[in-house]
Amino acid sequence: MAYLIEITPRAERDLEYLFVAIRAEDSETALRWHSGLKGAILTLEQLPNRCPVTPEKANLRHLLYGHKPHIYRVIYRVLDGERRVEVLHIRHGARRRFKTSDLR
Repeated sequence: MAYLIEITPRAERDLEYLFVAIRAEDSETALRWHSGLKGAILTLEQLPNRCPVTPEKANLRHLLYGHKPHIYRVIYRVLDGERRVEVLHIRHGARRRFKTSDLR
């Protein structure tokens, strides 16, 4: 049975920011990359626990997307009892570790 993917308002803002930052509206390549990121997020509906636990917090996981030096981390929480995945934040992999307060 598939998990429901819920993208929080924070993660939605992150996706919108990336769309503008990479100029996806003006570039077919950038638009394809952005669509690929969203597609990768949707793969979490199957086997969401396959990705590693974040070093910042043991109850969060992260999906890595892209190629060096442009790797992005999709930070999410798996709620097994509800069969739900909450996507909390999307950030560049080279950024410093996040604080729990960053997820609001």
